[in-house]
Amino acid sequence: MTKQNKPTTVGRRDFLRVLATGAGAAAMSVAPVTQAAADAESDQDRKKARYKETDHVKTFYRVNRYPS
Repeated sequence: MTKQNKPTTVGRRDFLRVLATGAGAAAMSVAPVTQAAADAESDQDRKKARYKETDHVKTFYRVNRYPS
């Protein structure tokens, strides 16, 4: 008539399982927010010229011997 008592402490595997589940849930809750921010860019912003070959860029190319 021996009775085995289960330990009431959280084991390492249980802790890691909860930690991994929590990290996955946190990533899923952040994903829609970043997608909405990416959709906020207008067509005008997408077509805007972004790269300009200014003097400091030309100097960088010259110093690093990139062809211009």
